[in-house]
Amino acid sequence: RLAGLKDIGIDVDFLSPDTVLWSMANIVTWTWTGYNMLVILSALQAIPSDLYEAADLDGAGPWRIAWHIKIPLVAPALVLTGIFSIIGTLQLFTEPMVLHSLASTVSADYTPNMAAYNAAFGNNDYGKAAAIAVLLALATCLLSFTFLRLSVRITGNRVTA
Repeated sequence: RLAGLKDIGIDVDFLSPDTVLWSMANIVTWTWTGYNMLVILSALQAIPSDLYEAADLDGAGPWRIAWHIKIPLVAPALVLTGIFSIIGTLQLFTEPMVLHSLASTVSADYTPNMAAYNAAFGNNDYGKAAAIAVLLALATCLLSFTFLRLSVRITGNRVTA
């Protein structure tokens, strides 16, 4: 609980059953935001300045430059960070494992990775752990492939990352 919020009349328990998932999402979001921003920033810096000059000479404003030059040329980086986010979400382990010791609402089987870990090292059921890992890998592949297909359909061209 945050004392600053309590002082203004807001009492929030970030480890309650209703908010612990949002607390984890907040932790993960801020953990990877810097990495994703570096990928997108490097893609923005790779855009040739000639395109900006040509757009400026043609009378394009900042919104038009952003919408017709920056976003299409940064699309591969956006797709890459999207796929990395899907993979990272399905590999969620550390954050729930840390919160497991703090919140009773996070069980030992809260995520598929935790379930595999618990099966292997808690119950010595390596077959079940391997089955969970294989299903998780297949789900990751399927979701990443689906996201890539949707990206291609939306952009209308192949996105190469």
